[in-house]
Parts: sequence; structure tokens; C-alpha cells
Amino acid sequence: MHRPIKYVEKGLSVLAGGAFNAIQFFNKFNPNESFIPKWSDKPLLKSWQKTKPTLGWPRVTDSLCPKCVKEARKRIIEDGEDPFKVVQEKPGEIKATIIERNNEIWMIKDCPVHGHIEDMMAMDAKFLQHIEAMYPGRDIDAHNDAHVHHHASSTIKYGRGSVLTVDLTNRCNMMCDPCFMDANQVGFVHELSWEDITEVLDNAIQVKPRRQMSVQFSGGEPTLSPYFIDAVKYARKVGYNSVQAATNGIEFAKSKEFCRKAAEAGLRYVYLQFDGIGNAANSHRQVGNLFDVKLKAIDNLHEAGVEIVLVTTLVNTVNNDEVGPVIRFALDNPKKIGFIAFQPVSFTGRDEDITDDRRLRQRYTLSHMAHDVRKHIGITDPHRDWFPISLFSAFADFADMAHGPDREWGQMSCGCHPNCGVGTAVMVDKETKEMRPIPDFLNIPGLIKDMRKITDAARGKKFSMAMMALALLKNYNSLGAPTQFKLTDLLQKFDKTFGLSGKDYGKSTPDRTIEDVVKRRKDRWNFLFIAGMWFQDLFNYDFRRTEMCIIPYGTQEGEISFCAYNTGIGNAANSHRQVGNLFDVKRSNKPTPRRNWFNSAVRTARRTLAPGQ
Repeated sequence: MHRPIKYVEKGLSVLAGGAFNAIQFFNKFNPNESFIPKWSDKPLLKSWQKTKPTLGWPRVTDSLCPKCVKEARKRIIEDGEDPFKVVQEKPGEIKATIIERNNEIWMIKDCPVHGHIEDMMAMDAKFLQHIEAMYPGRDIDAHNDAHVHHHASSTIKYGRGSVLTVDLTNRCNMMCDPCFMDANQVGFVHELSWEDITEVLDNAIQVKPRRQMSVQFSGGEPTLSPYFIDAVKYARKVGYNSVQAATNGIEFAKSKEFCRKAAEAGLRYVYLQFDGIGNAANSHRQVGNLFDVKLKAIDNLHEAGVEIVLVTTLVNTVNNDEVGPVIRFALDNPKKIGFIAFQPVSFTGRDEDITDDRRLRQRYTLSHMAHDVRKHIGITDPHRDWFPISLFSAFADFADMAHGPDREWGQMSCGCHPNCGVGTAVMVDKETKEMRPIPDFLNIPGLIKDMRKITDAARGKKFSMAMMALALLKNYNSLGAPTQFKLTDLLQKFDKTFGLSGKDYGKSTPDRTIEDVVKRRKDRWNFLFIAGMWFQDLFNYDFRRTEMCIIPYGTQEGEISFCAYNTGIGNAANSHRQVGNLFDVKRSNKPTPRRNWFNSAVRTARRTLAPGQ
């Protein structure tokens, strides 16, 4: 039996639906023109103006031959061929076809030299069909970006991205497998100087559309960089609201003082490596008490005011049974954990030379993950309750329109290819730990459809906000929500995220303090987001995904797609290792003339050897 207020809210939803539809009947006529905001030289896009890559199947795309890529890398780095001549050949580029076979989706490709290659894209065709059908379209084309986007076939072309990743160092205090960077294996230290760090961030803010991004310092282990704290401060100084660190957590577990200094510098999130529950589930990292270290890091960081994102790399038949335990850990700790990022394995770095049998056995796709969530936790329908990460750009579009043309920064947006990432969410009561999947009480497809109508009409802020409130109420099912959850909680959650009303929930801007953090945490409800981000490797590489990348690497040679940077000829780890061997660079923390020579060579390799060039 539901509380009486639930039935009242249900009635209000019906009334709101009627009111919204009646107003929208007239609102759809003569929409206002899109304005050009300060943060872009191009106007906001109407929903019908957004472009999309070719989706569905069978479809043909551009990909890479894994063996050709490795041979091209060898020609340049070991054999000394002119990289610019090799690049002109577009080594390794081949066509690939994405097909459905036995209710699975596969990428198949044939190299004229090395023969047939195939890899699984989804173990459930219906899941991927649903994800692609929900894709809303690309963001505004990237512009004022020639200084950072100049990487031929791998060049990023659309939007601004969501996370700017900056590798501060290749040093690490662990020896993990898998590892994108192949950290601690290359025999030398490659570390950004302070001038490199400021140059990368200064270049980033010049790109348009100038949207808020989360600057993520990575590595290696970024906390080992002598510039880590200062880099966090500088990212906030240039105007980014969100700064995070991709970390194993060891340094944060060792020192509360270090956590405090990082938080005061402006660290907002920690992207915490988290492979499972218990030390046994983390034993492959070769640190006996690693789970205990993670728990200590979580406690220290939460106390300091830093939010925690659990990051779990999933390998089929190895640790995919940890999907359920990781989610349950987050549900049991709703005051500390607000985001889970599952990452299906990408066979790069140390795993680049994997055998075909092992690769196909251990391949884990986003569809595997969605089915495992259902299997382990008993929530979410893989064919209904999961959405492309890029769907949330529709919310950013509304916020950009409502905020008007005078904002200095656009809303953080996510326009990645629907094959790159998916997500769902759970609302958790921090007091009772009762939880409900968001799709159980909010009609996401219906809300997105109504929100597009409001955004496309582009009326004034107050009218648009009133229509948005009606849309939220129209698509809200109070009978499916947690017991204590109220309609006002839903409206406040939306307002708190996008800052439309001006109400003070605690600052999230660069000048926020620990008092602001405490104020924002007073919210009773934890919106637990469960995401899956599947990075590419040489076996499933798709240039349509690369050109829409939302997680670029900021380097001395521009911003390079995450997958181009970590995969193929552009694999920075392999470039570092092989150039280092070629020049006989010794491991050293101090710059030397030889090391400077090496660094220059690496920067050239990064720029010229990204896949597809």
C-alpha cells in the first residue's frame, strides 16, 4: 500500500500531462531562432540539425589491421624510416563490416596482407539496437581547434568532449595487468614539466564550443608527479569546475593531509581503480591488502570533501562476477559512492599481443555488462533501462538554451558514439538505503522527447523552466519511486544539477569550499549512476567512434582521441618503450640532454603516428 501522497502525485502527473500537451500544441509553432552563445562561434543546434554517423547493420566503416599497425610502428621507430612518408601511406587502414550473426553483433574485416579478423561488438543484438535507436545526435562541430586537432583520420571533429585526460607521469607504484599505459615497464621516466601542463590546459580553453569538462589527471599514477597538487590548482584557475584524478588510491590511503591538500587545491573527484570486493578479488594487482587500501582511501577522501567514482575493468571469465558485488558495495555506501564506471577490457598496452583464442574468450562488451547487472542485482531491463551516455547531451542542450547567450562556458555535454558508452541510474535513500532504478519511476524516452520540444522552441528562461517542470511531472510515476521520495525531490535534483533557479545548494564552481561540499551532501537522495565505457583496441577500432571522442588526451602535440592515444600506432606506451630502447634512455627523474632528445622524439611520434595517419 502506497502512502496517500503518492496517489496525489500520480493525479498531478496526469494533469501535468494534459497541461503540457495543450501548451505544446501552440508552442510548436514559430520556434525562436537559435542564438550564438559566448562560448561558441556557431549557434546552438535544433534537434533536427544534429548529425549522426551511420548506425544499424550491416554497415561499413573504417578500421585498422592490427598487424599492419604494428609493422608500421616498427618501420618508424626501429628501422628509422621517415614517419611522414610512412604516414602518407595510411598504414593499416582497412574497411570493416558490422553485421548481425546468431543474435550477436560482430565486426569483420579482411586485410590483403594478413587476412581475416573478427571480433564481437555485442552478445545481444537487441540491446545494441535499443542503444543506437536512442542516440540523439552529435554536438556543434569543433572549431577554433586547429592548434589541438590535427591528427588526420583520427582527428576529433565534433563537440568539446566531457573529460580532458592529461598523463602527468608514466611512473606508478603498482604493476597492473591490464594497463593502458604499460606503466613501470618502459625503463625510463616520462613526466610532463610544469610548462607542459600549463600549455595543455591553456590550449584546451581556447577550443570551441568552450564547454565545461572534467580535467582528469592520469598516468601512470598521477599523485606521484611533483606537480600534481599545482596542476589541480591550475585547472581550477583557468575555469574548469571539475578536476579529477585517475588513481589506484595508495597515496590517498597513506595520508589524510595529502587528501586535504588535494581537496583544497580543487580536486573534486577521484576515479578510483576498484576491481572487486575483498583482497582476493584484487589479488591480480599483486598487492596483498589492496582492498583494505581502497577502503582507507575512500574514507580519507570522503572526509576531505572529494567524491569517489569506482572504476572497474571487466574481463570475461576473470572478474565479471564482480559486477554485482561492486554495485552492492555502492548501494551499501550511498553517502560515499555516487558513480560506478565499468570498463569492459580493451586489449592494449601489455595485452596488445593477446592470442585470438584468449581475446575471444575474454572479450566483454557493454551488452555483457547490462545482462550481468540484471543477473546479479535483479534490476534494469537490458532492452529498456539502459541508454547511450550521449543521451544526456539532451539535458545539456536544454540547459544551454535556458541559460541564454551570455554564459562564459557551455554545459558539460557528452556526444560520443552510441557504441562507446551506456548508462543507467538508481535513486538511493541515504538514510534507509532503499533504492529504485530511475526508469522504474521516470519515463526517460518520454522525458527526452518532451525536453527536445521545449529546447527546439527556444522560448524565454522562465517559460522554458515551467514547461520543463510540467515535462518532469508528466513523465514521473510516483508509485514506482522510493517510499520517501517526493515530487519536490525530483524537481530539486534537476535544479541542483543544472543551476537554473539560482537557489544555493552549495557551490560547484571553482571557488567552492568544504562548506559548499557539506551543503551539497545534505541532499537525502543519492543519484547513483552506473556507466559502462568501452574503449577500443586494434581488433574493434572504428574511426567513426574516434572522430566523436569525448575523452581526449591533452598532450604537447594537441588533443588526441583516447583510443587513438592508447591503441594502434599512436599507443603512447609502445612509442615510449620503443623510442626509449632505440635511444638507450636510462631511467631518471632528472632531465638530461639525452632525455630531452628522447622526449622530443616521443612528441613527434605521438603527433604523427596516431592510427590512420
